Amino acid sequence: MHVPVMLAECLEYLAIRPDGIYLDATAGLGGHTAAIAQRLSSGLVIASDRDAESLEMARSNTAEWADRIRYHHGSFGDLRAAPQAAGVERVNGLLADLGVSRYQLLEPERGFSLMAEGPLDMRMDRTQALTADEIVNTTSEKELADLIYQFGEERRSRRISRAIVRARPIHTTQRLSRVIEEAVPRTSRLHPATQTFMALRMAVNDEPAELDRLLEIAPDLVGSGGRIVMLSFMSLEDRKVKQSFQALARAGRATVLTRHVVKPTLEETKNNPPSRSAKLRAVEMR
Repeated sequence: MHVPVMLAECLEYLAIRPDGIYLDATAGLGGHTAAIAQRLSSGLVIASDRDAESLEMARSNTAEWADRIRYHHGSFGDLRAAPQAAGVERVNGLLADLGVSRYQLLEPERGFSLMAEGPLDMRMDRTQALTADEIVNTTSEKELADLIYQFGEERRSRRISRAIVRARPIHTTQRLSRVIEEAVPRTSRLHPATQTFMALRMAVNDEPAELDRLLEIAPDLVGSGGRIVMLSFMSLEDRKVKQSFQALARAGRATVLTRHVVKPTLEETKNNPPSRSAKLRAVEMR
């Protein structure tokens, strides 16, 4: 079952109005979208996602409230088109959950999970050409090490990169996972390949640049008094969100609502382990 992360906190900071218009920039399987839609009367929620398959599942999961929802397929760079397609200029709130969809992680053929055998794919939008297979098998050892260190914050990146290059060709998730596990010892409960898989996923989907686009576009899409709420799961992303929100506040464009980052409750982390690393930040536009 799909459980949206920090749902109560997201709804609280969005301050949903029954007649408001909201943009869920990362609809995923529709958990947050459904919760927003349930609180609307004459309002509207626009559900956008770059993963067409996840968006179709969201459409099915939110069918009960379909009259209050508009669906949009596109990346963050295409986000300006989402309100326009719904005949809207500005929204009252924008929510972005920067985590990976549960469907993407649990479907082996998508190639996101190191725990299940599948092709080295990792594309959120399967119409794009670049896959993890291409990065793993064609990138130079130095570039691969830099990528793993920068995006995955993996201190053992050079050793991992060397092992990957020596083991080429590598075409499946389990093979890559084993190569990394043999190269670096397990030092915690975290699988040794976790950060490398995360780095590859970020590179395949151009996630750092996509987040930059979202942070640039979001303030223009949200009207005065409207709110931007973002959930991140990696320190790299959280830093970007924090700095962007602080810059908006310094420029007099927004008020930061979260003086300190908001984290999930102990109860939520027990009941929904994927929420453990979640961090929420929010601003209100002026």
